[in-house]
Amino acid sequence: MLRTRRPLTRRIAIGTAVLGAAALVPVGATPAAGAPPTPGRQQEYAAAAAEFGVPESVLLAVSYLESRWDSNAGTPSTSGGYGPMHLTDHRHVRSLGGAEPEHGEDRRGDPARPGPVTGQAAPDATSRPTVPGQPSPATATAPDDPSADSPGSQTLDTAAGLTGATETALRTDPAANIRGGAALLATYQRDLAGPTGRASDPAAWYGAVARYAGSDQADAAAAFADEVYRTIVEGAARTTDDGHRISLAAHPGLVPQRSRLDRLGLRTPPTPATGAGAECPRDISCEWIPAPYEAFGDGDYGNHDLSDRPARQKIEYIVIHDTEETYDNTLRLVQDPTYVSWHYTLRSADGHIAQHVRAKDVAWHAGNWYVNAKSIGLEHEGFAAQGTWYTEAMYRTSAKLVRHLAARYDIPLDRQHIIGHDNVPGVLPGNVAGMHWDPGPYWDWSHYFDLLRAPFSRTGGPRTGLVTIDPDVRTNRPAFTGCETAGTPCAPHGSSAVVLHSAPSADAPLVNDVGLRPDGTPNTMHIADHGARVSAGQTYAVAGRQGDWTAIWYLGQRAWFHNPASKPTVKWATGLVATPKPGRATIPVYGRAYPEAAAYPAGVPVQAVTPLQYTLAAGQRYAVGDVLPGEYYRATTFDGSSPGDWTVIRGDTRYVQIQFGHRIMYVDADDVLLLPSPVGAPR
Repeated sequence: MLRTRRPLTRRIAIGTAVLGAAALVPVGATPAAGAPPTPGRQQEYAAAAAEFGVPESVLLAVSYLESRWDSNAGTPSTSGGYGPMHLTDHRHVRSLGGAEPEHGEDRRGDPARPGPVTGQAAPDATSRPTVPGQPSPATATAPDDPSADSPGSQTLDTAAGLTGATETALRTDPAANIRGGAALLATYQRDLAGPTGRASDPAAWYGAVARYAGSDQADAAAAFADEVYRTIVEGAARTTDDGHRISLAAHPGLVPQRSRLDRLGLRTPPTPATGAGAECPRDISCEWIPAPYEAFGDGDYGNHDLSDRPARQKIEYIVIHDTEETYDNTLRLVQDPTYVSWHYTLRSADGHIAQHVRAKDVAWHAGNWYVNAKSIGLEHEGFAAQGTWYTEAMYRTSAKLVRHLAARYDIPLDRQHIIGHDNVPGVLPGNVAGMHWDPGPYWDWSHYFDLLRAPFSRTGGPRTGLVTIDPDVRTNRPAFTGCETAGTPCAPHGSSAVVLHSAPSADAPLVNDVGLRPDGTPNTMHIADHGARVSAGQTYAVAGRQGDWTAIWYLGQRAWFHNPASKPTVKWATGLVATPKPGRATIPVYGRAYPEAAAYPAGVPVQAVTPLQYTLAAGQRYAVGDVLPGEYYRATTFDGSSPGDWTVIRGDTRYVQIQFGHRIMYVDADDVLLLPSPVGAPR
């Protein structure tokens, strides 16, 4: 198996954070009449706006795009920003220290590919520890990491000088942090000779808002400011991670004055050569930084494969990763021809995007060649285990990109096709334990799908046989451990993950994932041990109900989770389920959907269709995600010279994609019946 060959540089040590992703009132929805915000945080914004002469709508909207008004318990974002105003302090973050990342698996995921077996993991090096309870690593920025010296990397000490607050207070006290952000905006506006004062026209603050993005690129700063002003126009309201209700009234018809953007002196990315531009929607900041396609000799090459998708093969998936790296170091890695690749990298601070591999070509990012050949991979600057929080700017830009790609390539906006790296199955039994688990339980899938304009919705009732997982992320805080030290509880943290028990009781052991724990012992609450959890948006077949508990079919067993009617953890759903055909006691489950042996042309080695170690028994049902043809994209040489190279081999076998556990898996369509979910649904 080809492995990556360059060690990871050290990354930012973020520490344990509280990602307070709260219940969302989507941008675009004007706050309900007759529901005034709770005194407290809203008044702190108003006071800071008055003190420093900033329109309150501007201050609120900038803060929303940075943090969605959350305080995150005084811990830094994935780009070193603190508090509701995302005041950056890379110098402090670098002082936190940390350890090197753990190793990961072959991200190409194709044993047919020749090459040396050496090296370490690619950016999202978040494979499950082989020793239960082994901590996921904290990390530190390399001394030469350019992100530490980039524009906007050190605004917190400037805010300290402007407000007189201590740096500690600016990191940990939301009121001080809001004052610091207001002081910065006022200073930026004065530097641009713009009108000031709380009652000044919000439209005239566009240049100051663009500077607040902290970018050195004009298009990135403008894209950030455009999103801030969209928030002002449409309005927003939500409850923060620490319980404050905040409201920004809609300002329909407000048109920002963009003239002062030119005064910032930001660089304009060079115009790319014809045909080399990034494949992004026009309303986001995006540039082309190509991953190299180079031959090394001895049949080795990197760091991706050429193809002609979708003409050659349909793109079925978009895979969401986090980098486990700083943005700048991630760019260094993807430009290393001896490394691996992905299609896009997204920057946390302002949502800026770099594309590296054309969508028509196959990047090495998911650890499963079948999925790689049929997917587009997005790496988001972030850290799955440390609990650091993702900025709203990055969530929004990512959602715009995914909507664009999904429309272009006819990819459904659901959790069967927009998947995390943690939902990609191992290709063979021996690969299952080493598969990555990013973006992890702190990625807010519910909010992300709201931004995708495909919110999770109820389509059925308690007797329709399917459930879509959808906890309240603000209050759902599983007691994970090991974010910093093995066995040590992680800080309370909003999560889109729901934990599964072996019986309808909080005291019952967790269920077992035999692929991770072949001895049959229960999985654990260790942050990287994902074998007993489900995630928002995933749909499962109901296997039973008892009081406030609901069971689903999960990895061949009943798995129970708390689902009280007063505070449901799911939305009832309808759809198709797959169940073994009559007379079949068990059927095999696969990690890839390859064609039968007879489909391979002469000279092309047959790729084995090897069952994974799980059992799908008669009477069990699993939600159907898609029905897919058996396909294998043959790409093993740099120039396509090997027999059958650069072709898609297709057979007669069809596969059904099912939500079998935390990961999607595949069954042979000839082995199952596809039934409407109410058939045989438990009451």
